[in-house]
Amino acid sequence: MPDTTHIRSSHQAVLPDDVTDPLLWRAAYDVAAAHQPGEDGRCPSLLCVDQGGPCEPLVNARRAMRLARGGAALDRRSTNRETPAPVTRNRRRKAA
Repeated sequence: MPDTTHIRSSHQAVLPDDVTDPLLWRAAYDVAAAHQPGEDGRCPSLLCVDQGGPCEPLVNARRAMRLARGGAALDRRSTNRETPAPVTRNRRRKAA
């Protein structure tokens, strides 16, 4: 029988200390990772059909990540400094 276990990017992410809903935070993290804009600034997800970033799913995922951290300010215009940007597999890491 084939192994159907999938490792999601949220499983490798460090859960912030102030997260009150880990399941919501990890689910939102995975959505955000799948909708990170590419080098051309467009969402690579087939669900977004090359929309310019940030696409609606990415905006909503970031909002859910803030909610999972105790409902921090939900102003759409606010920056998302307190929530780490998901790291996708195809991003190159800078050498230290």
